Amino acid sequence: MTKLPALSGREVVQALRRLGYEPDHQTGSHIILRQAASPHRRLTVPDHKEIAKGTLRAVIRQAGLTVDEFLDLVG
Repeated sequence: MTKLPALSGREVVQALRRLGYEPDHQTGSHIILRQAASPHRRLTVPDHKEIAKGTLRAVIRQAGLTVDEFLDLVG
C-alpha cells in the first residue's frame, strides 16, 4: 500500500482541479468541489492544515482514483 503524504485541504483541492474539479462553494471549513464533465461528481474536502489519512483515502476513492494516480497529480 502506498504511503500518503501529509497534505492540506488546499493542496488536495489544487490536485483535484487538475482533473477538472472546480470549487462550487464552501460551507464552514469544507470546500465542495464539482466535476465539470460527466459524471459530475461532487466531493467535499475539509479545509484543514492537515487532512487525516483515512479522510484523504476516502476523497481519493470518491474521485474514482487510485492512490498512485492521485500522487501523480500532487507531485
